[in-house]
Amino acid sequence: MINNKKIVAVLPAYNAEKTLKKTYLDIPKDVVDEIILVDDASIDKTAEIAKSLNIKTIVHEKNMGYGANQKTCYREALQSGADIIVMIHPDYQYDARLTPFIAGIIADDICDVVLGNRIRTRWEAISGGMPLYKYISNRLLTIFENFLLGQNLGEFHSGFRAYSRKTLETIRWEENSNDFVFDQQFLIQAVSCHLKIGDIPVPAKYFAEASSINFFRSCTYGLSAIFFIFKFLLHKSGLYHQNIFTKK
Repeated sequence: MINNKKIVAVLPAYNAEKTLKKTYLDIPKDVVDEIILVDDASIDKTAEIAKSLNIKTIVHEKNMGYGANQKTCYREALQSGADIIVMIHPDYQYDARLTPFIAGIIADDICDVVLGNRIRTRWEAISGGMPLYKYISNRLLTIFENFLLGQNLGEFHSGFRAYSRKTLETIRWEENSNDFVFDQQFLIQAVSCHLKIGDIPVPAKYFAEASSINFFRSCTYGLSAIFFIFKFLLHKSGLYHQNIFTKK
């Protein structure tokens, strides 16, 4: 808890049995009041390990997708009374020890949305194991998105994020895709609703057990994100009104 605000960490999980415990141990329990894991019908022992760690665990009966997993995470967090929701991928790619910092910026009412920026320098990102094609596509998409959306973020594609309760009660995230583009849609909606977005540096690790979408899925994700940006620009220009970009 920070500034008397309840902090809930949500872990959208799929086949994370090899990395879940490491991620869990790094989460500062003196700051995080509750941890919720949503298992998207893993075929390994992710759910069993989560329960053995006394993590509140919800299991999807069938695989529904990364976006659908997050939707369940956020519904559960709001129902639990969370004031600040921190999303942490349980694949041990992001440093969960930074949770107090990413949540603190929201607790101090500086931002409504805070992202962990993996790309402080080219050398650090690539030496940490980020594939070159991911680095290049991340840089190009982020530059493109910053320009079109009027932001100045280090990257738009981080899986380590914190949201205020107000954010989840303002934007229409329930109407977003159930796939990976959910994250991009969420940020564009936050921009559309004039929420304050910031970021902090976070080291990231790439290794065999860390989840990562393949090249084809990455291309699909990137094109879907670009398409959604242009839908937003049409909405913003008044040419084509779309409720998904408005407040609830």
